[in-house]
Amino acid sequence: MTLPTLKVSDTLRGVKEDFSPIDPPNVKIYVCGPTVYDVAHVGHARPAVFFDVVRRYLERLGYRVFLVTNVTDIEDKIIRRAKEEGVSFREIADRYEREYFEAMASLGVMLPTVVPRATDYIDDMIRVIEGLIEKGHAYPAENGDVYFDVSSFPDYGRLSKIKIEELVAGARVEPGEGKRSPEDFALWKASAPGEPSWPSPWGPGRPGWHIECSVMILKLLGPQIDIHGGGQDLVFPHHENEIAQTEAYTGISPFVRYWMHVGLVTVGGEKMAKSLRNYFEVKVVVEEFGSNAVRTFLLSAHYRSPLEFSLDALKSAKARFESWRSALLRAEAYLREAGPSHELSEEDLKLRAELQDAKKRFYEAMSDDFDTPKALSAIDNVSAIASRIASESLSPNLAGEAAVTLRDYLQLLGFSVAEEAMPADLNRLVELLVDVRAALRRKKMWDLSDEIRSRLAELGIRLEDKGDQTVWWIER
Repeated sequence: MTLPTLKVSDTLRGVKEDFSPIDPPNVKIYVCGPTVYDVAHVGHARPAVFFDVVRRYLERLGYRVFLVTNVTDIEDKIIRRAKEEGVSFREIADRYEREYFEAMASLGVMLPTVVPRATDYIDDMIRVIEGLIEKGHAYPAENGDVYFDVSSFPDYGRLSKIKIEELVAGARVEPGEGKRSPEDFALWKASAPGEPSWPSPWGPGRPGWHIECSVMILKLLGPQIDIHGGGQDLVFPHHENEIAQTEAYTGISPFVRYWMHVGLVTVGGEKMAKSLRNYFEVKVVVEEFGSNAVRTFLLSAHYRSPLEFSLDALKSAKARFESWRSALLRAEAYLREAGPSHELSEEDLKLRAELQDAKKRFYEAMSDDFDTPKALSAIDNVSAIASRIASESLSPNLAGEAAVTLRDYLQLLGFSVAEEAMPADLNRLVELLVDVRAALRRKKMWDLSDEIRSRLAELGIRLEDKGDQTVWWIER
């Protein structure tokens, strides 16, 4: 099958166009990672899962992906948490960095190519800040802070579509003493007594949040990258400020070819956030619903749209994934039991055409700006076809084709669909019980045969009768 051309939306230009990386087949991606001061919640998981899918699909298309996801390991919230617990900022940062990546791993998110920590690049940040001062784009304040001069960058506001005068009027600016203008933002912050600090030409302090990402991108990926991702809430001020300071420093534009922003996870229409105490920890929902259910939920809406969280939505997502998995295992079990057959009935040919159409729609969806809701809909169709073939004892070969397709698409989207391994002795025991049950059915001892099937179902082993044959598989 010839795969359709990938189209990607760019937040800055507001267009969707054919994907054209800077240096094909290489693709450089930077995704803003966590500020590690507390546990990861479902809102944090959405961009991580989405860009994991982006990476997997780009690799399916033949690209070589270099993905960087940073860790902000020095920030006001981290310092505040460390003071509350009476420990070092490093202990807090290390603890919650570990927790974050364990939570993402539980959702099937692959580790990025590189995971840089902000504090490992302090010297590089100081050099870039010095360069911005030399170029007239930044200035030191008397208190030891250093600010970016927004008025020195005429294109400020391109990404967020915000005008400087609107910023000042709406007071959507960072506080800070020594600013020349309210809209200027901090590149370096003087540290208060007792706070973590690093030596600099402006006195002891630490970097501002925005400069961290710019410097790590420059150091690891260069002055231009293909995709920069993050949550919708990072468009302003974080990504707007990244553009200003990076392009002002390098003189190269555009800094990013495609800006991709993931919609917020909401609860009752409000952003899921720790400050609102309306968040659900990844660890908790995975324990209750399973990794695949959470991943299904997170991919059920287009990435640029908000996603409303509810326990009912997770229950539905779990049932949806289990229907896919059940159809897959039934079709594979049917092929094993029935054996290959090259004859196709008229009904088989009709279903094969439907299967080909579902395959086409899956790739069309994924190549249309990573439209995962439509891709999942195509998986629904493949699942229904696989289930029908097994239920109606149609072509075993077609069952195999549907099963291979279903397993491939689920794995491509990062789901875990490995069938649970069963020890050989236990496998023989199940076969023995199936044979005993078949003998009971021949003697019309229905109560006993039904009891065996029910008890095996309680153990996660599903039996399905097809005439005088019984197909079985592990359902969980």
